[in-house]
Amino acid sequence: MLFPDENGVTFDFRSPAGEPALLGPDSLSWCIFKNPLCLFIGGVAAVILELAEPAVRTGVWEHSSFRTAPVRRLQRTGMAAMVTVYGPRTTAEKMIAAVVRRHGTVAGTTPAGEYYNANDTALLNWVQATATFGFAEAYSRYVSPLSDAEVSCLFAEGREAANLYGAVTAPRSTVEWDELLASMRSRLEPSPIIHEFLEIMKTAAIAPRPMRPLQKMMVRAAVAVVPAWVRERIGLGIDQELRRGEAALLRWAGRIADRIALPSAPPAQACVRLGLPPDYLYRHRPKHVEYS
Repeated sequence: MLFPDENGVTFDFRSPAGEPALLGPDSLSWCIFKNPLCLFIGGVAAVILELAEPAVRTGVWEHSSFRTAPVRRLQRTGMAAMVTVYGPRTTAEKMIAAVVRRHGTVAGTTPAGEYYNANDTALLNWVQATATFGFAEAYSRYVSPLSDAEVSCLFAEGREAANLYGAVTAPRSTVEWDELLASMRSRLEPSPIIHEFLEIMKTAAIAPRPMRPLQKMMVRAAVAVVPAWVRERIGLGIDQELRRGEAALLRWAGRIADRIALPSAPPAQACVRLGLPPDYLYRHRPKHVEYS
């Protein structure tokens, strides 16, 4: 099956037969990224953290279609993640190089007068780190708990892709993530754009159709993933919190989603490309990821 992005470019995850991805099928990344609930919650949490950084926020809001065409923009972002994790290496490298070239044209100044460039290493490090943190925390909370060592493993697995994107000094462990997060205390700030983004995520037809009844709940779950001191600093209050029973419902849904193999989806198609059964990831989880 071919998967088009917003520009009509198609990716066939089944071919070329036998070509490996940047990571192998027994990696934590392949295990975690197959779960759509985890990707939605973790992705929203990552963007909240990114939009709290003024240079990233200005670049995203002024140089992308997030406000005008959020569904198409998020579909493109989701496809980029799928190709990075599951795509054939040559396709992933080509796609990432194109992203880096596009980022080279994104520059400007924040409302406070600070110059930014989308290929700035510090900004790329933050984007890469928040994504890894968001996906790891979402999986750990709403699918299956991950140990600190496993989360560090996930950070380390992202090293090659991070280097290709230009995030050459992104965290490689939870210790390095904690250090980066602490160093951002003076940078993160509230903005109406964060609240505008959350409203878009609650109302746009973004989540997979079976999950849309849970979409507003998943946005609240993403807010819960954001570290408490960051939530307080950027003004995400009690009205954004999960309600009674919602966390348990999402954990049930997350575990169900982790067991349903979709033969037409990128994770299954990538397994077929490598000569594995399409449900390989759903029957062979990394030994360090166990359901409690």
